[in-house]
Amino acid sequence: MGQLQERFRAFINNRWLVFVAAMWIQSCAGIGYLFGSISPVIKSNLNYNQRQIARLGVAKDLGDSVGFFAGSLCEILPLWAGLLVGALKNFIGYGSVWLVVTGRLPILPLWAVSISTLGFPFLLSIFFYLMRDDFVNLVLYPLILEKLDYHNMCVLIFVGTNGETYFNTVALVSCVQNFPKSRGPVVGILKGFAGLGGAILTQIYAMIHAPDHASLIFMIAVAPTMVVIAFMFIVRPVAGHRQVRQTDAMSFTFIYSICLLLAAYLMAVMLVQDLVYVSHTVIIIFTVVLFIILLVPIVIPVSLSFFLDPRGPEEEALLSETPKQESGKSESDVNEVIFSEVEDEKPKEVDLLPASERRKRIAQLQSKLFQAAAEGAVRVKSRRGPRRGEDFTLMQALIKADFWLIFISLLLGSGSGLTVIDNLGQMSQALGYDNTHIFVSMISIWNFLGRVGGGYFSEVVVRDYAYPRHLAMAVAQFIMIFGHIFLAMGWPGAMYIGTMLIGLGYGAHWAIVPAAASELFGLKNFGVLYNFITMANPAGGLLFSGLIASNIYDHEAEKQAHQHLHWEQKSGSFFSSMLGLDDPPKCEGSICFFLTLVIMAAFCLVASILSMILVYRTKIVYKNLYGKSSQARVS
Repeated sequence: MGQLQERFRAFINNRWLVFVAAMWIQSCAGIGYLFGSISPVIKSNLNYNQRQIARLGVAKDLGDSVGFFAGSLCEILPLWAGLLVGALKNFIGYGSVWLVVTGRLPILPLWAVSISTLGFPFLLSIFFYLMRDDFVNLVLYPLILEKLDYHNMCVLIFVGTNGETYFNTVALVSCVQNFPKSRGPVVGILKGFAGLGGAILTQIYAMIHAPDHASLIFMIAVAPTMVVIAFMFIVRPVAGHRQVRQTDAMSFTFIYSICLLLAAYLMAVMLVQDLVYVSHTVIIIFTVVLFIILLVPIVIPVSLSFFLDPRGPEEEALLSETPKQESGKSESDVNEVIFSEVEDEKPKEVDLLPASERRKRIAQLQSKLFQAAAEGAVRVKSRRGPRRGEDFTLMQALIKADFWLIFISLLLGSGSGLTVIDNLGQMSQALGYDNTHIFVSMISIWNFLGRVGGGYFSEVVVRDYAYPRHLAMAVAQFIMIFGHIFLAMGWPGAMYIGTMLIGLGYGAHWAIVPAAASELFGLKNFGVLYNFITMANPAGGLLFSGLIASNIYDHEAEKQAHQHLHWEQKSGSFFSSMLGLDDPPKCEGSICFFLTLVIMAAFCLVASILSMILVYRTKIVYKNLYGKSSQARVS
């Protein structure tokens, strides 16, 4: 009995259990990708036009990207408290949106919505709704809350989506600390599950089989909250057991296999449900199998804790690889550090030499400079700032051209992809598709594969060829050009090909940019730098969706509405045409987004060129960082 308790205690404190629980939480952290599914019902129920829907999308993007609050709060509070705050914000924000969209509650005043992050107005509003009588319904509500205001809806969408940043922060911080030697696979898998969350939640919604499309908003408010609260005490850094083990490689391979199986299964299920009529019983079976696949990774911590002999703390300390240099530079990196005078004096051909010969030539040049400085022949000048590959502060990075090349390239590339994701509902409806959820699910799956594949291929580029990681980014942005063109043409089946290409390219951005930023600007202030860079995502959404796509869509919709009204008047159906004047105009056909998609394709070409410029500027940096490992692989 005592041995069983010891095994169970080892299971609770197993870092792989933390990782698996973080994967499950991250599968609920992709609710922002479902905006394309819920925006049509918001638009129709609240009589919003496309410009207002686009601004709601920008509010969603801001909520998904502004992680300063989550990072700061998680440094003060325990990590479980950070998860709880994120769950409450998700429940309050999207719960309020559901009540408003379904007409169960008039929207709160802006000051009350702002305070709603604490939950009190939301709960109070539900109380009034449940307890209201005719006086409250007919007199008190009209006096206090006269009219719906979509600016308040923007605040609610922001609050609800901002809960994701708490899920991301806690999951990444916990798992990176538990796996300090495997940061790349850990971050790639967790971010991949965040991208796959939209497809998982959509399949669960299909199983519920609710006739009211607004019930998807209710599920978004409730499901992530329940999952996060269930695992909030499990996801945390665990003491010890952080060294690399022989079983780690096999465990990560198993997790990667599950990820690919999950993506392939979801893709097959979505295509079957879209192309062939399936009964509700079959949909339930599909969803049950999905849950089983999601639960399979739990076998790793179970087998390590109950079926393999756990190592004690003394054995852990004797493992060959110890985390002595987690936060500092490796020995090979230290050997590459040189004085600015050496950088100025060395010939350019030195950088093209093998690593051992290059270090020998640099050491000779250093010794000459030391001797000259001691004799007073030269004066060793002080460094004005860090060089590429060293630790930068945010202010130091902001004056570097490389930083802004990354930022603008991300703004144009991911911003155009985000615009497609946010407007998938309207795009599919304009092309005559009834089931808009299938495309939201598909782009979520391709987004996941883009993150996994982008991280893998960019790692091949830097490890095997010592070439800058942004080469893979330029390829991804070039692929997105064809995705935008396919969607713009509106050919039969173009929605399927377009969502695939754009999903792959968009997902690759979020596997490549964090790694490239850490390599060029260091890890010491990586959190601040990464949070600033991610602001390019909502900025791109505001540019393409809020300013370009919405205005062009409304212009085309009004043009079609006027043509339809003119035709009705000529045919004598004047009064029937007057009945639809209060409804927001809808656009039909590929013309609705044609110009927007062509513009975004052109900007993706610009983004790809900027990435190639960054590749040219940083070739020497990656040669110094990875030249030794690439030559070892070749030999």
